[in-house]
Amino acid sequence: MIGITFTSLVPFPLLITVLGIGLVIAGYAFVKRSRAAGLRTLVIVVLAAGVSDPRATIENRAPLDDVAVVVVDESLSQQLSDRPARTAEALEGLSSAFERLKGIDVRTVNLTPQTAGGRSDGTRLFETVSKATADIPNSRLAGVVLITDGIVHDVPQPDQSGISAPVHVLLTGEKDERDRRLVVFKAPEFGLVDKTVSVRVSAEDTSVPAGTPISATLRTDGGALQPFTIRAGESLDVVVSLDHPGANVFELEVAEAEGEISPRNNRTLVTINAIRDRLKVLLISGQPHVGERAWRNLLKSDPNVDLVHFTILRPLSKDDGTPLNELALISFPIRELFEEQLYDFDLVIFDRYSRRGLVPFQFMMNVASYVLDGGAVMLSVGPEYADSFSLFDSPLQNVLPAAPTGVIYEKPFLPQISEIGERHPVTASLTPPGQQEPTWGRWLRHIEVATTSGQELMRGASDQPLLMLDRVGKGRVALLLSDTIWLWGKGFDGGGPQAEMLRRLAHWLMKEPELEENALTASVEDGMLQIVRNSLDETVHQITVNAPDGTSQTTQPEYTESGRFVARVPIGDQGLYRIEDGVLSAVVAVGAANPLENQDVIATAAHLAPVADATGGGLFWIGDRGVPTVRRVAPDRISSGQSWIGLRTNNQYVVDGMREFPLVPAWLALFALLSLPLLTWWREGRSAVNYPT
Repeated sequence: MIGITFTSLVPFPLLITVLGIGLVIAGYAFVKRSRAAGLRTLVIVVLAAGVSDPRATIENRAPLDDVAVVVVDESLSQQLSDRPARTAEALEGLSSAFERLKGIDVRTVNLTPQTAGGRSDGTRLFETVSKATADIPNSRLAGVVLITDGIVHDVPQPDQSGISAPVHVLLTGEKDERDRRLVVFKAPEFGLVDKTVSVRVSAEDTSVPAGTPISATLRTDGGALQPFTIRAGESLDVVVSLDHPGANVFELEVAEAEGEISPRNNRTLVTINAIRDRLKVLLISGQPHVGERAWRNLLKSDPNVDLVHFTILRPLSKDDGTPLNELALISFPIRELFEEQLYDFDLVIFDRYSRRGLVPFQFMMNVASYVLDGGAVMLSVGPEYADSFSLFDSPLQNVLPAAPTGVIYEKPFLPQISEIGERHPVTASLTPPGQQEPTWGRWLRHIEVATTSGQELMRGASDQPLLMLDRVGKGRVALLLSDTIWLWGKGFDGGGPQAEMLRRLAHWLMKEPELEENALTASVEDGMLQIVRNSLDETVHQITVNAPDGTSQTTQPEYTESGRFVARVPIGDQGLYRIEDGVLSAVVAVGAANPLENQDVIATAAHLAPVADATGGGLFWIGDRGVPTVRRVAPDRISSGQSWIGLRTNNQYVVDGMREFPLVPAWLALFALLSLPLLTWWREGRSAVNYPT
């Protein structure tokens, strides 16, 4: 491109002023019919041109390619039916067309299942478009081509798309698709253990009349199928039971319809976290002692625990003449606690309790039955366990793991974690990582026992059992054979993890899932399925993983620490994974429980047609018309037709060089300024001869 620039030797206003005065004088000469008026004017013009120094500039322009963006939707719904084949057909047709066009740069962006289908907020197609065009100036964008099924969940308002070029949509689905789906309308996130909750669902199938019965099933935590019937277009409240604390996973599924595009959305997952409704603990201290506050403080500090605590200040066998009205503020409610309300408690703790006639034998039989039926009992004992009034000499003997020998060690000793205790969640990792020996303080008294059952987690004086756990019937029992654990809390000899140990012990007794010594759990971490097997033995159990699509694979876990075997398995499809090792089983829901991508899989033009119309683009069903041809169009022309799409020609360029040369060379200006005045003088001299005075 050619242009003219001026580099005046004097200020431009001054030059204009002088030039104006000169032209006025020249004009006056013309009025007086001076023969040299034209020469005088020419002298003024040449003088002005020489001073202003006009120069011609020529730009060297390099044309810039326009940019076209192609976004390929590869979300979960795009994997159905013939859509993958049509997507490949569209890509091949566009690639061939782009090769024939000049001055066009094509960017192809894939929207993968990892960035779309696995998200709870659905397919974010325009978010991908925004990222792909972020560094492209609007003046260079030729157009955007979307290859999708139209199931998009971030479509902007037509006038707010932010795209200044035509948006063309190539739909990969069919216009008359059929699908049946199960929709969850209402599901609670939390519930109470051993209670029921309702999940409201609906089966939608527009190809059958409303009210048509449809077979459905319910599966709880990967267990047996429970059939039920639901009617098309109508909602139904399905009652489910929360059988255990933690995540309860329910899988609901309706029967597959004939000719439907996909059975993937016939199934849905509902995860409800079950929590306990205020754990109730009964703590009975047989006598006042300095350590009874250890249990009381621990349980009172837990906001989820309702504690009922009684301390026996005076046994019934003691007769010292004290009036009855001065013995206690209230009488000990034996019948209420050990007969009427016993099964309301999640844990019963006997803290240095001695059998001295306060609780009759028949009520202790109730406590033993309570354990067998699923209750939990903890004995924290002292010297009273070794005397003739020991709780072992009661009906509780049938559920206790060790019998007293009568020997009491009255000496300092250092509690040690046993080999099995290193693997049990109650005592594992109580010592800091990397320490072979515990650095905590010593205890001062230990009751010797003869083991009859159970597991020894800690050992004390003379390498005798110190902490024992046992499962009896459906219930659990714990036996702590020292009453000096309170020394840890007081910091004696360095102290120790008293609160953590007692917390774990109490929660194991109350069957908290995270403290199960033999358990199989799974979770999703960094795109992998992480499987953890807690075990008290060193046997490696081969794990089988059953995927949602029916396939299965086996894996061998590796031992890490504290009785944990860990395996990592790549994740394929989203849905419910069932894990089993021949002894234990578990389920885990991978991905969003009900992703938007699966809720409605019928291809549609309704979402994207307004955006295409607003930007001047076109919308095409590949199954009907095939892949449209591509052509270049001017910015002010129509950008689509019945069988073609247009990419805008922007004619953008970049200046990569510039040439410049003077229009009035210095030698020419000098020659003109010297010669023109002489010529003017000569012309005026001839005028004087021709017209004498």
